[in-house]
Amino acid sequence: MGKKAKKPGKGKEKTEKKTAKAEEKRARRENKKLSPEDDIDAILLSIQKEEAKKTEVHVEENVPAPSPRSNCSLTINPLKETELILYGGEFYNGTKTYVYGDLYRYDVEKLEWKVISSPNSPPPRSAHQAVAWKNYLYIFGGEFTSSNQERFHHYKDFWVLDLKTNQWEQINLKGCPSPRSGHRMVLYKHKIIIFGGFYDTLREVRYYNDMYVFDLDQYKWQEIKPSPGAMWPTPRSGFQFCVHQDEVLLYGGYFKEIQSDKNTSERGVVHADMWSLDPRTWQWNKVKKGGMPPGPRAGFSMCVHKRRAMLFGGVVDMEVEGDAMMSLFLNELYAFQLDNHRWYPLELRKEKSTKAKIKKISDQKNNEVEFDDPMNEEGLEVGKIETSVLEEACNMDTDIDEISQHISSSVSINNGGLEASSSKKRQESGPNQNAVLPEVIKPCGRINSCMVVGRDTLYIYGGMMEIKDREITLDDLYALNLSKLDEWKCIIPATESEWVEASEDEDEEDDEDDSEDDDNSEESNESDEDDGDEDDLEDGNDGSRKVGDAVALIKGGGRNLRRKEKRARIEQIRANLGLSDSQRTPMPGESLREFYKRTNLYWQMAAHEHTQHTGKELRKDGFDLAESRYRELKPILDELAILEAEQRQKRQKLLKPVQEKEARRKNK
Repeated sequence: MGKKAKKPGKGKEKTEKKTAKAEEKRARRENKKLSPEDDIDAILLSIQKEEAKKTEVHVEENVPAPSPRSNCSLTINPLKETELILYGGEFYNGTKTYVYGDLYRYDVEKLEWKVISSPNSPPPRSAHQAVAWKNYLYIFGGEFTSSNQERFHHYKDFWVLDLKTNQWEQINLKGCPSPRSGHRMVLYKHKIIIFGGFYDTLREVRYYNDMYVFDLDQYKWQEIKPSPGAMWPTPRSGFQFCVHQDEVLLYGGYFKEIQSDKNTSERGVVHADMWSLDPRTWQWNKVKKGGMPPGPRAGFSMCVHKRRAMLFGGVVDMEVEGDAMMSLFLNELYAFQLDNHRWYPLELRKEKSTKAKIKKISDQKNNEVEFDDPMNEEGLEVGKIETSVLEEACNMDTDIDEISQHISSSVSINNGGLEASSSKKRQESGPNQNAVLPEVIKPCGRINSCMVVGRDTLYIYGGMMEIKDREITLDDLYALNLSKLDEWKCIIPATESEWVEASEDEDEEDDEDDSEDDDNSEESNESDEDDGDEDDLEDGNDGSRKVGDAVALIKGGGRNLRRKEKRARIEQIRANLGLSDSQRTPMPGESLREFYKRTNLYWQMAAHEHTQHTGKELRKDGFDLAESRYRELKPILDELAILEAEQRQKRQKLLKPVQEKEARRKNK
């Protein structure tokens, strides 16, 4: 049978359409590349010009609270322990990232914010580090991110703020660390110690384990290098660094390693090791974790109070069905005893008068509520508490498993604030029928929050958490008296942060771009024989047409379908052809002989129902049925195997930005 003649003008028309489509896609990508919002150099230059216009320090009193942010710095004012100094940070609203360079002070006694604007201020940044010494605040490094998070500028500048005059000054000295963010910086006597961090080059992420020291008396940098054979922590970022007497402790961190497989894929590593540095000899030693240490996590916060270091929050990523990941944001509080190196969960102390309080509340409720009216004067139904809940509230001695259970307590918005609280449960029987157990307020789980201690009070500010696919950037402030350990106090409730959902059109456009990239090479080599092939399919019988249509769809006959629709059609084909039945479907790479050996009983039983043959004839009939099925499905199974391999590659390609984003938040 001869080859069918091509339809005149058809090839030229298709080529023109393809060319126009390719040009349109290229222009769309160029527009994205040239977006002014993503030109970091131009943005920073513009900010520098605006800063140059400032001539004097301006302090605005009693201003609204800062906008929600994470990866900022919060420091206790060494001149006034009831004042917190907040600088920088970033906010992501679902489509754009905003980086801040504002400076706030918060008086925890007056509950008032003030914002300070100074000439010669540092450019906006996040994931930097800050320490206070005498009447100065020192800041090093950090990063500026483009609005689409595709470009990054890492800083290596070193700044000092005079807390008396609110004047900034940049310290330009040789020997400073390279540009980085996600590093950690602590103060030991009159020395600032910097360790680790990461630098994103777009092509790769470099992790550091170098150490630098800045002498505040001599005003010079020094790099501390390991001596041959000495123990030294591995490269990492997002760890925690704290000082106790003549010991500097390093805990945890994050690192991405290249796996040695064919695809050279990356794997995130969450560290859970602890190191001790002697700042007199600069020698590192590994610390054995004793007691009840927290599980591995990323993005936690840590600070020191007297002889213990406290750890709060963090995230644990758990793999669920397929390639999906579920993030569990923690609100556990742990303590590490610095003198004997032992971990233990830090629980609020139970009050001796809990039962008395419940009885008092119950009596008050009984006096306020009429017998025939189930609603109180505020219109709220009087709750009841189960006896078991009362007993649990009065005996709050919990272990690690119970602590983990408290993580799943409800996250609610009360008076505009986001908080984790135990629910008000009801009692159906017992003496205190109308008693309501007071809610236990505590911060919700989060990562990258700020954590400081001043006057025996622990402060936790801001951070980030996720609810489903939405990132919640927090701006709440909690306080806990570390001497009493009685209750968390919400000083500033969280406000509802802005979130912009990505439009479906943008997602579909990206999907189409991806599919076009994969198909372009094939389309450029295709001829108008597709039309003839479609005519040929109509000449076959019904069975071959079903398989032929399936093969054509998988090979590309359904290019005009969206990826989700195409996948649904393929799943329908699988169902129609019975591909889920392993007895009737060859396994990947299985030969006809292997297929029949595995399924011969099925085919012989099927043949017996029609022929009633036995023995050798039955075996031959069964083999004929198996061979017919094998020959029929072989083309579609081969194409499905190719498609599934392509789908895995595409899925990895689509997951890569998400994975990179997850890695970046853990790096900080």
